[in-house]
Amino acid sequence: MSAQHPSDALVRAYTRGDTDLPADRLWAVEAHLEGCSGCRARLAAEAGGLPDVTALLTTVRDGLEPGLAASRPAARGARRVTAWTTPVMAPWLATIVAVTAVAVLLDRTARWSGGVSPVLLLAPALPLAGVAAAWTRGLDPAFELTAATPRAGLPLLLRRTLTVLAVLLPVHATAGLLTGVALAQWLLPSLALTAAALALGGVIGVGRATAVLGVLWSAAVLAPAVTLGSAPLLRPGGLPGWAGVLVLGVGVLLARRRAYTTSPGPR
Repeated sequence: MSAQHPSDALVRAYTRGDTDLPADRLWAVEAHLEGCSGCRARLAAEAGGLPDVTALLTTVRDGLEPGLAASRPAARGARRVTAWTTPVMAPWLATIVAVTAVAVLLDRTARWSGGVSPVLLLAPALPLAGVAAAWTRGLDPAFELTAATPRAGLPLLLRRTLTVLAVLLPVHATAGLLTGVALAQWLLPSLALTAAALALGGVIGVGRATAVLGVLWSAAVLAPAVTLGSAPLLRPGGLPGWAGVLVLGVGVLLARRRAYTTSPGPR
């Protein structure tokens, strides 16, 4: 591709549906065509010289025109909302907030006999559920449509993850103030787990990554807290380790940022 527009050879290969076209170039062409009328005209001219393509486009157009004529485009505000959230994120976030409230109640009542505050045990790991709802096939009924758009990929995932953190971090900060849990003790592990989920999600899928990290959190933090009354990984001395996990997760995420663009997959 040139600095401005795809080359004639690239447009020709895209029009013919060449299977050898690299995935990153395929997505780059589609993203460019979305906003460039001149290149769309080049694409139409190229397709006009291919009888099979012309016949296919005619069949598709004839089938879609009746429905398109009766439909209305989504409002711009609605399109912006879908870039930051999904239909299933709201109930998941509400559930996480409810779990946080229960953790605060347990901490402030005599019914909790553990040696570690339940807020500290749960707050770092709860955003994983929101991240899973942000980009997982089984939790988003519109996942296929979203993942197939040119603008899908890491930027979309990051926007939705930011929505999760923007909702949950203030709630957990309030819970920490009510229970006396230090900010750094839950915030740094929370960010580290979120970054690790996104980084690992580029390899095995976000849903699987959050599940794996949830199991590891239960084994390494929740189990010792329940059985021994302590959580060594959440002590102040463990904060440098969590900072290292956060830096490593961000580094892997940046290094593999194309994984979310070239392979939507069962994420």
